[in-house]
Amino acid sequence: MRVRRKLKGSSNKPRLCVIKSNKHIYAQLIDDVNGKTIGAASTVSKAMRGSETSKKNKETAKKLGEQIAAIAKDNNINEIVFDRGPFKYHGILAELANAVREKGLAF
Repeated sequence: MRVRRKLKGSSNKPRLCVIKSNKHIYAQLIDDVNGKTIGAASTVSKAMRGSETSKKNKETAKKLGEQIAAIAKDNNINEIVFDRGPFKYHGILAELANAVREKGLAF
């Protein structure tokens, strides 16, 4: 809550919420003003399930970052607010964030 208290997403600049569990990674673009999820990607989605990208590792995080960036570009979003939650910004989260930046989103 310490991190999320300061972060607010809007329709022009949504919040990219990233959650890691023991086995999976979840990422969502959230518009906090309207209370809507713009788009989501995870390792449990149909596109990722049953392949090598269904595991929690840095390569999968990079692919998830690319998917989230594609969803944002489809919705004409160029800037986001990165919400790391209680997780430290290194390893998997850093890979996901770098992949999002490489695809042209700014935060």
